[in-house]
Amino acid sequence: MRARVPPPAPIIGAYLSDIDVIIDKPAALNALEIPAPKEPAATAAKVVYGRLVPPQQQVLLYSADEWEAFIEEWAHAKRQEYLKVVRLSGANDMGIDVAGITTDEGFFGDWDNYQCKHYDDALTPSVAAPEMLWHSFRKEFVPPRAYYFMAPKGCGMSLSKLLLEPSALKEKVREKWADWCANRVTSKQTITLDGDFLAYFEAFDFSVFSERTALEIIDEHRKTPYFATRFGGGLPARPAPGGPPADPMPEESRYLQQLFEAYGDHEGAELTTLAALGPFPELVGHYNRQREHFYHAEALRNFARDSVPPGTFDSLQDEVHAGVIDLAEANHDDGLARLNAVTQAATLLPLTENGLISVVKVQDRRGICHQLANVDRLKWRP
Repeated sequence: MRARVPPPAPIIGAYLSDIDVIIDKPAALNALEIPAPKEPAATAAKVVYGRLVPPQQQVLLYSADEWEAFIEEWAHAKRQEYLKVVRLSGANDMGIDVAGITTDEGFFGDWDNYQCKHYDDALTPSVAAPEMLWHSFRKEFVPPRAYYFMAPKGCGMSLSKLLLEPSALKEKVREKWADWCANRVTSKQTITLDGDFLAYFEAFDFSVFSERTALEIIDEHRKTPYFATRFGGGLPARPAPGGPPADPMPEESRYLQQLFEAYGDHEGAELTTLAALGPFPELVGHYNRQREHFYHAEALRNFARDSVPPGTFDSLQDEVHAGVIDLAEANHDDGLARLNAVTQAATLLPLTENGLISVVKVQDRRGICHQLANVDRLKWRP
């Protein structure tokens, strides 16, 4: 057997020498420390708001009332489906939390029920026989055309499987009625499944029961005017506004009338049409810009209708009005001077509170002045 040959001494000395250097010199040891991970630079949004929590996690923190309010917002935005949306809260809601009404007959016509369940765990089959069965049997309302379970944590596997097989759901509810339902329908009496009520139960169409997942609801809520104010994250991208049509529309009549009056006041002549501005090319350019500004503001109004809660754009108009009205009522050389002073001032207003401010452009601010003139809240020639 060959003996193992030790490494040459000079090499060992080199190793020891290196170790001595590390031991004897703290500076060298510090140089070998693993650097701390680099944090991304702080942004203004992170400093103010912190980490953005996804909506599907936010809803888990809601109270039962907040969850119902969220579902009411979601249902209310389904304008194409419902005549109105109502929310019933309290001990005597008869199993109706949020309802979408389709006709003037209310709960005696076609309607959908959204049963809101904000529980710590996923829903189990024991919730699948709501008091709605008893109250519809008593003709307090007709059964809904659809009954949705709405829960942040959704339905558990057992309930989800039953909802996909209505006959199995009916059988399970019949089997467990005494345990799950008899003493939960009303606090005033025990509701037994027999007689006429049993016949009603057997004839009832259990296919009306289904579920909507939190992700489905949030995805649809994202398209409502309430999403940004509820969950944050900023407004959606604003589409580019279209230009004004070649011929003015009837809804432009009043602000254009005021515009021509301002031109006439400036030139000392009666100017009532675009053709009359021919000798004044600078006024033709001014006229075209004012129409573009008006349509910018109209595009913002339409964007607001779909992106922020009702009243947000009206509030923006009120802020602009409050910021320029004193200037509008001050003395000016003529109507055009007043118009130009007011629209210029509007571009400089510190509008910091309104929910639309992140998408408001200079053209919008000027155009809002013409919207206000269109309803005589501003006048260029008092």
